[in-house]
Amino acid sequence: MELPALRPLGIAAVALFAVALLPATGAPASVGEGGMKLVPPPQGRIYHSAYPDFNNTEEVVTKARVRAFERLAGRNLAWAYFSNNWGKKIRFPASAVKRIQAAGSVPFVRLMARTEWRPSGPDPRYRLQRIVAGDFDRDLAAWGRAAARWGRPMLVEFGTEVNGSWFPWNGRWNGAGSKDRFGNPRLADGPERFRKAYRHVRETIESGGANNLTWFFHADDNSLPRKRWNSIGSYYPGDRYVDWVGVSVYGPLTPDERWGPGFKRAMDRVYPKLTRLSNKPIALLEFGSRQGRRKAAWFREAMRTITSGRYPRLRAVSVWNESWTNQDGSLSNLKIDSDDRTLRTYRRFAAKPVFAQKARFRAR
Repeated sequence: MELPALRPLGIAAVALFAVALLPATGAPASVGEGGMKLVPPPQGRIYHSAYPDFNNTEEVVTKARVRAFERLAGRNLAWAYFSNNWGKKIRFPASAVKRIQAAGSVPFVRLMARTEWRPSGPDPRYRLQRIVAGDFDRDLAAWGRAAARWGRPMLVEFGTEVNGSWFPWNGRWNGAGSKDRFGNPRLADGPERFRKAYRHVRETIESGGANNLTWFFHADDNSLPRKRWNSIGSYYPGDRYVDWVGVSVYGPLTPDERWGPGFKRAMDRVYPKLTRLSNKPIALLEFGSRQGRRKAAWFREAMRTITSGRYPRLRAVSVWNESWTNQDGSLSNLKIDSDDRTLRTYRRFAAKPVFAQKARFRAR
């Protein structure tokens, strides 16, 4: 999906914290030994989560914002999704995870390898090649040690919406489709560098003892650029490194975007691509649409489709709840209460027992 210049770069999820020590059913991957892994809710249920608006930087985390969204939605949340922007130095977001924990939710951290907010283009510091080369290993290992000291279960992703060129870790900015400057000469350099970087980030963080993390792979339902080398599958790091597979599916985001075919068609198109990657559980990590007279209908179709059982591997959803001003001065309001009809629609579906409010974990 081609995104507007000031679209918030990703989606956040909020959740009510509850740990269940479960028997080893299924096989979420793990590089390290021990620790806790998020497991799907009971069969036929789906985790209910959200990005509850942690400001435009996606990291101004407060207990009040988590609780306010839960009151608005009329439903508690299985985890809280927020960004850990690397900026000038990679640091563990200790205060954010503590506040989410205090709100009764599980922290979901988006590792954002960016120094600044750019709509597209390479990052001047955190190139995938530098990550692979180990230039940031000291900070990443320290991040892992801090996560280990925290000790409680956390959810983590690296490479949000990786197949979208609006992010600097997309293959377009890291070798694109060339095959002669990195790794296997039969594979496109851009996606291959990402796979290597993802694996390196996880291994380095876990070298600091962080075995309390569940790792997500996160794609967008639309690939940009629309090139064969930029397919979702070309970025997948492999089952050993991924515990859950995630995706973003949006309606229109700016006032000048048309509504298009709707959520169901978009999800029908991307779901088979996700199931072909592996047998891992699937999460709808970001979904939503801008304000407008068709917004309530878009949400009604989305929530009805999500709860219908049409996608049996879909075990979690996370709505993106935020508004922002675009460069042309127009407003993009993705909040579930942008109008009364949308809010009533969301609350009606969120109240259904299919949505689980407590995250469950399995001891490794």
